[in-house]
Amino acid sequence: MNKEYIQTGRTNQKLETRDKILKSAHYFLKKGKSFNLENVAQKSGVSRATIYRYYSNVEILTTEASLDINTLDSEAILENYQDKSLEEKVLGIQDYFNRLSLDNEPLFRRYLSAVIVPSTSKSVRGARRIKALHLALEKENLPLQEKKDLANLLTLFMGIEPLIVTKDVAGLNNNESQRMLKRGMQLILKGYLSENK
Repeated sequence: MNKEYIQTGRTNQKLETRDKILKSAHYFLKKGKSFNLENVAQKSGVSRATIYRYYSNVEILTTEASLDINTLDSEAILENYQDKSLEEKVLGIQDYFNRLSLDNEPLFRRYLSAVIVPSTSKSVRGARRIKALHLALEKENLPLQEKKDLANLLTLFMGIEPLIVTKDVAGLNNNESQRMLKRGMQLILKGYLSENK
């Protein structure tokens, strides 16, 4: 998805349009029907030109929609951690996204190979991760910029990207990867919070 387009103008409206597009793609996926961007445009009620602003091809949309079907929204992820400590919240968020990534690893790898292009183009991935972390940090007694910095730093330890590094570069298995990423998050969180007391 085109991050630069999303970040200009009416961001909330653009995110709603993106959700409409994904939900329309879900319809075709759940029915087992093949589709193209024009079919999704008709189903979602947005123009074909609008679809192309978000997704350059049907493969990227299909892969993102396939992943989106299986992913809880940020509020639902945090429901089980309402009365927990910050560490329990962020480790719970990490565990959710790392398990999701491992359970759907081939699909995530396919999605990454479709959306990672030269640095002249940016795509938005992991929006739920950052949103869930912002929700987990919202009641913490930290300055706003510190909350943003901490959320951005913690995203480095969850999702498919760090799992690929721990598995493909470091040669770790799934359990070792999760253990190392959890340990990294604990150390960052401990250091960051002690620094801001």
